[in-house]
Amino acid sequence: MHATPAVRALVFDIFGTVVDWRSSLIREGQALGQRLGLAADWPAFADAWRAGYRPAMARVSRGELPWINIDGLHRLILDELLPRFGLESLPETERDALNRAWHRLDPWPDAVPGLTQLRQRFVLSTLSNGNVALLVNMAKRAGLPWDCVLSAELIGRYKPDLEVYRRAAQLLGFAPEQVLMVAAHPSDLMAAQQAGLKTAYIPRPAEHGPGGWMESTAGCRFDWQAPDLPALAQHLA
Repeated sequence: MHATPAVRALVFDIFGTVVDWRSSLIREGQALGQRLGLAADWPAFADAWRAGYRPAMARVSRGELPWINIDGLHRLILDELLPRFGLESLPETERDALNRAWHRLDPWPDAVPGLTQLRQRFVLSTLSNGNVALLVNMAKRAGLPWDCVLSAELIGRYKPDLEVYRRAAQLLGFAPEQVLMVAAHPSDLMAAQQAGLKTAYIPRPAEHGPGGWMESTAGCRFDWQAPDLPALAQHLA
């Protein structure tokens, strides 16, 4: 029998796992509204914008749309949403600035301390559907201590396509079983598991707001589970 290779690298889902997209988008919307004198239901706006994310990626995966990175998909969704919230008069410059709110998402309070602990022992990388520029700008603003920024954009496919996970391990120079996928979304982890990666589940019950929806873990088995990233660092110590 051969010993299972030790985990050498951790790759992270970003939206919802490392950063609090919902509170950040609400903050950005409220600031925009105050500056321009616009009234909107910003929590509902944030939820609707995020809700368009998976359907838009699915359209790319089915070939209904050409390859478009997440900045482009976010903009398509945004332009469809604005009339629904009475914001159709928003000028182009403001639309572009609002779309880049996804570059300015705030991390969960445990994210930077936890990542800093984990980085002492492991290679840390993003593995997100977010595009490279978005992830780099987010990391610079939030102080996220990545060793590497990997994106589905580099592979030309979106998670949960198994090739995204396999190529991430290859790009980092490790066997899939030496790479640990960290995410708050069981479907992401199950796809990573199918691709041969180890998995760590970090539930984020506040992702969709207080009492909000959480993806079911029924039938899922993870290699590790922890309430936050510092706790994961302790588990892996």
